[in-house]
Amino acid sequence: MKYLKVGTSGLEVSAVTLGCMSYGDPDRGAHGWSLPEEPSREFIKRALELGITTFDTANIYSLGHSEEILGRCIRDFTRREEVVVATKVHGVMRPGPNGGGLSRRHIMEQIDASLRRLRTDYVDLYQIHRWDDTVPIEETMEALHDVVKAGKARYIGASSMHAWQFAKAQYTARLGGWTTFVSMQSQYNLLTREDERELHPFCLDQGVGLLPWSPLARGKLTRAWDESSDRIRTDPLGKTLYQQAEVEDRKIGDQVTAIAGDRGVTRAQVALAWLLHRPVVTSPIVGATKPHHLDDAVAAVDLTLGADEMSALEAHYVPHRMEGF
Repeated sequence: MKYLKVGTSGLEVSAVTLGCMSYGDPDRGAHGWSLPEEPSREFIKRALELGITTFDTANIYSLGHSEEILGRCIRDFTRREEVVVATKVHGVMRPGPNGGGLSRRHIMEQIDASLRRLRTDYVDLYQIHRWDDTVPIEETMEALHDVVKAGKARYIGASSMHAWQFAKAQYTARLGGWTTFVSMQSQYNLLTREDERELHPFCLDQGVGLLPWSPLARGKLTRAWDESSDRIRTDPLGKTLYQQAEVEDRKIGDQVTAIAGDRGVTRAQVALAWLLHRPVVTSPIVGATKPHHLDDAVAAVDLTLGADEMSALEAHYVPHRMEGF
């Protein structure tokens, strides 16, 4: 395993992050395809054994149960100071006023709730899960700054927004003398590259590290093109993704398959290796519900693709409509 700094910050993370969205009681929240606690623990334990030190979750995942599982695993399998814990705020955690979003009240309420569930005094990275049009960005950025100054978060990050929104948040924080974001978590894979136009150049220019979610396009880059999964069939968001450029996207999938065959590696390793070659990327967030998912992710860190292979993987991409947020 390799370890890298997030952008130009001092935060050091493993080159692969384990995403914990798939871990949590399937009867809590909207993730009916998630794993209960006992099998989830085995994946977190295995990730630690493989050198993965960075774990990403969110308060909304199984309505907090994902955080609870991760907190217990850290207590049982490692030491808190040896891992990087990232969680998020924005999703609706209860009905009624102030139950979600990025207001000062909700942020302050939810950071304390996340810390209780994670059984820790602080998170390493506290991320806004989405943009909130209903709250002034000044209110959000000052609240996040206060979370950092209170010692409840070491760094802050953002996720899934347009480049102009991210720039507005960063410069608002600087004008206010508040903490700025060190990371951006956005959808990025061989089938979704729209952020290369504006968001990624801004991140590179400003020293922000990218933590891509869905690096394998919800598994579409790892299996036969027309094959489905329980998650795709039951996840409302998953049903809407990767439906736009069927002909061109299929050609990209074929290139992944061809290179994997030539190299004697899996398709997942090729797709992840392509991401890890991108200069803006710090640590892809990989979900794991089968043992080989973790093995493939770790193996991809040491897989070097040639210039011709990179070009072949990128050759058939066409513009897509922005989706996923």
